[in-house]
Amino acid sequence: MSEIQTVRGQVDSADLGVTLMHEHVFVLTADVQTNYPGEWGSEEDRITDAVTKLQKAYDAGVRTIVDPTVVGLGRYIPRIQTIAEQVPLNIVVATGVYTYTEVPFFFDIRGPALNELVGAEVPDPMVEMFIGDIRDGIAGTGVKAGMLKCAIEHQGLTPGVERVMRAVAKTHVETGVPITVHTHPDTKAGLHVKQVMVEEEGVDPGRIVLGHSGDTTDCDHLTELAEAGFILGFDRFGINTATTFEARADTLIEMVRRGYAEQIVVSQDASCYIDWIQPEVMAYLPQWHYTHLLEDVFPYALERGVTQADIDTMLVDVPRRILSGE
Repeated sequence: MSEIQTVRGQVDSADLGVTLMHEHVFVLTADVQTNYPGEWGSEEDRITDAVTKLQKAYDAGVRTIVDPTVVGLGRYIPRIQTIAEQVPLNIVVATGVYTYTEVPFFFDIRGPALNELVGAEVPDPMVEMFIGDIRDGIAGTGVKAGMLKCAIEHQGLTPGVERVMRAVAKTHVETGVPITVHTHPDTKAGLHVKQVMVEEEGVDPGRIVLGHSGDTTDCDHLTELAEAGFILGFDRFGINTATTFEARADTLIEMVRRGYAEQIVVSQDASCYIDWIQPEVMAYLPQWHYTHLLEDVFPYALERGVTQADIDTMLVDVPRRILSGE
């Protein structure tokens, strides 16, 4: 078995257990939190709340979560280390950049943006930074990234999105670390991932999770992506503002019925605190928590033909395969 990087160090892939492949601990707008910390409140209280919620997930049987919080989402590893010291849960962290349109200003006039000016091909600094996070650790913490992350939304393949996508793909080819991509299935964004990452950059689609695949009920399109070799992320259970619990669950059930359990991972995309959502709005997401999947979704699925073996495949076998590359 392979060794998997977590916040507390390496664990054997055989010991990952039930793994949720897309869960955040915190999603933050770093500049806002630094300059206007009032809503954040007490750091100690936030950490205590996170420990309590993650311990509940552990007590329910979850053993590992992958936290795809990267640059653009407020990644701050020392805080996650403090939490990991108090919960026996494995936390796999990620490297990458999150954008729907342009690269963060830091990268705007670095790397390929200088090609025309200097008359030569300038390497993208993102690749070196991502590789450093994987091989050396993140910001001197010693915590090494075990996942790569990028995004493409309804805006499509903008120059900034494409640049990040290619940097992530090149890093994967160099390191072998798997990739998760925030996608927008209603605009068939996964096909852009196929073009850029698979066909042009040479990434094995079996090492790419197409996040938020469960946001659509178009099972024929999801079948197209599964047939292309991708892993489908059904990872927003509990977020029912634009769809329903039943729509998400029934789509998962249909894809399992079609024989794709070995290409599906499941999660809730939950967070202990996300500053993009006002506190009063959180009241409308009562099921958005780390144990919703185990407590509500799977019982519903079991009543409708999904087997426990299917669930074990999606919760244990597929995540282990993705993270280990075995």
